[in-house]
Amino acid sequence: MNFYDHWVLPSILDLVMRQRPLQKYRREVVAAATGRVLEVGVGSGLNFPFYDKRVEIVFGIDPSPRLLAIARRRAAAAGVRAEFLQGSATEIPLAENTMDTVVMTWTLCSIPDPLAALREMRRVLKPHGQLLFVEHGLSPESGIERWQHRLTPIWGHVAGGCHLDRKMDDLIRSAGFAILKLRTEYAKGPRPMTYMYMGCAQPAA
Repeated sequence: MNFYDHWVLPSILDLVMRQRPLQKYRREVVAAATGRVLEVGVGSGLNFPFYDKRVEIVFGIDPSPRLLAIARRRAAAAGVRAEFLQGSATEIPLAENTMDTVVMTWTLCSIPDPLAALREMRRVLKPHGQLLFVEHGLSPESGIERWQHRLTPIWGHVAGGCHLDRKMDDLIRSAGFAILKLRTEYAKGPRPMTYMYMGCAQPAA
């Protein structure tokens, strides 16, 4: 991990992801979590205030030790029982069929191999467990889509590998999930960065 990724990017990500317009998405997605939860890309722990008493424990995985240190403090402040795992979502160190819920909030865009990560999430989920997600990705508007493809190579260098042009629902289905609920919309902000996919999925039979 280079100097920028280790020392600069974590502070930028924490600041950007604290934006007020994102709070409504966090609240809606995280409030549906129950039981044993895996949060993929837990980052600086901004979701912890939205977990309720139906959650037994949250396992938070993230590659950044600096963000995990902040997340530990936020979990303690929110009174959420949590354990933290430093590592990649493509190699989740948990047994299969042990999680009731997996939570992803603006995570899949920056994972180098999103299909491998989603298959790992499916592996650790119980057969009737739920994947709760909000992600930004590919717009259905051709003009916006063209800009997303143009901007992604540049954007990825400054935003921790973030891709603007991934079609999140197709990726989730390709990894063996059935999408039960899906809502798409633009959030506030520049349209190439703010087309949201929000919903719930289960491992397909």
